[in-house]
Order: sequence, then C-alpha cells, then structure tokens
Amino acid sequence: MSTGTNRIFDDFARLMTDAAGAAQGVRKEVETAFHAQAERFLNGMDIVKREEFEAVREMAARARDENDALKARIEALEAKLGK
Repeated sequence: MSTGTNRIFDDFARLMTDAAGAAQGVRKEVETAFHAQAERFLNGMDIVKREEFEAVREMAARARDENDALKARIEALEAKLGK
C-alpha cells in the first residue's frame, strides 16, 4: 500500500511540476504580448525614446556652447573695430 501511495504522490508532484511549467509559459507569453502592445501604443503616440532625447540634448548643449564662443568672438572683434 505504501508503494501505491508513493506513486500517487509522485504522479501528483509530476502534475504540479507540469502545471507550474505551463503557467510560466503562459506568463511569458502574456508578458511578450503586453510589451508588444505597449510598444505599438507608444509608437503610435510619437513619443521620443530616451536615447534619442539624450542625443538631441547633447547636440543642443554643444550648439549653445558654440554660439557662446562665437558671440564672444564677435564682441571682441566689434570692440577691436570700435576703438
């Protein structure tokens, strides 16, 4: 009788392991579908990605620095010509 009980427990444990594996597969599938839907939604809203934003911000900072340097040069030239 103990062999029968052990077999029932083994079968039950195998069933639970299979159920856990199936649940994990379903979870992964739902997660993938959610991410795809969220990406489609964000692309439809024309939202800028972080990398693109950082790149443009860096370009603007460099342009601002260059404008300040050019302004200083113009002011120096104007001062030199004004004397």
